[in-house]
Amino acid sequence: MIFHRIYELRIDHDLTQQEIADYLICNRQVYARYERGLREIPVSMLIKLAEYYNTSTDYILGLTDDPNAK
Repeated sequence: MIFHRIYELRIDHDLTQQEIADYLICNRQVYARYERGLREIPVSMLIKLAEYYNTSTDYILGLTDDPNAK
C-alpha cells in the first residue's frame, strides 16, 4: 500500500522521482524501487515524505484514507 500512496502523492504534486530522491538524499533508482514496492522505505524517509507532503504517516501507510489527518 505504501508504494501506491507515495506514487499518487508525487504525481498529484507534479513532481519527478528525481526531485523526491534529491529531497530524500537518495538515488533515483532507490526511490523508484520504493514506489514499485520492491524495497521497503526506511522509517526516517517515511517521516520526511509525510512532512514534505504535509500529510500523516498513517495516510502513507494506508491506515487512514484521510490525507489531512494528523
